[in-house]
Amino acid sequence: MAARPANSASSNNPEGSLDGRPRLHLTRRYPVACEKVWRAWTDPQVLSSWFGPGDTQRVDSAELDVREGGSYHVRFFTEDGQDHDVAGVYQEVVLHRKLSFTWAWKSTPDRVSLVTIALRPVDGGTELDFVHERFFDRQACDNHARGWTASFAKLGAQLAG
Repeated sequence: MAARPANSASSNNPEGSLDGRPRLHLTRRYPVACEKVWRAWTDPQVLSSWFGPGDTQRVDSAELDVREGGSYHVRFFTEDGQDHDVAGVYQEVVLHRKLSFTWAWKSTPDRVSLVTIALRPVDGGTELDFVHERFFDRQACDNHARGWTASFAKLGAQLAG
C-alpha cells in the first residue's frame, strides 16, 4: 500500500513562521510502525534507497551521526547528471518520534534552513509531519516542495515493499 497524503503540500505558510520566511509543511501516512519510518531517516543504507526526487537518481554517499550536535552529509546525482550535496547538524533527536536538523546545500552554504520531522503512531501505521522552514526565498521553498513530494512518494514505496 502506497503512502497517502493526509494533507496536501502547503508552502504558503498558513500558520505563519516566526521569522516571516517561506516554509513548507507536508503530512504523510505510512502503513508501518514509527520505528520503520525512523530507520528510513536514520540508517544511511535505507535513506540511500529513497532520498532524492528522481526515479533513476542515485545517492553517492550518506553519512549520518544521528545525535544532538551530530552531523549528516548526503550527496546524490539527479537524472540530468547534476551533483547535489547537502549537509547539516542535528538539533533535536527524540528516538522514534522527532528529528530536527539544519539543511544547507554545498553550493549555497550561507542559506541554512531547518527541517523538522515528527512521527506519530496512528491506526494502521505512522503519521509523518514534515516542516522545512527558514527558506531564503519563495523559489527555494517551491523547488524543495517538488523535491520532497517526489522523495516522499519513493519513501512510501520503500516502506510498503
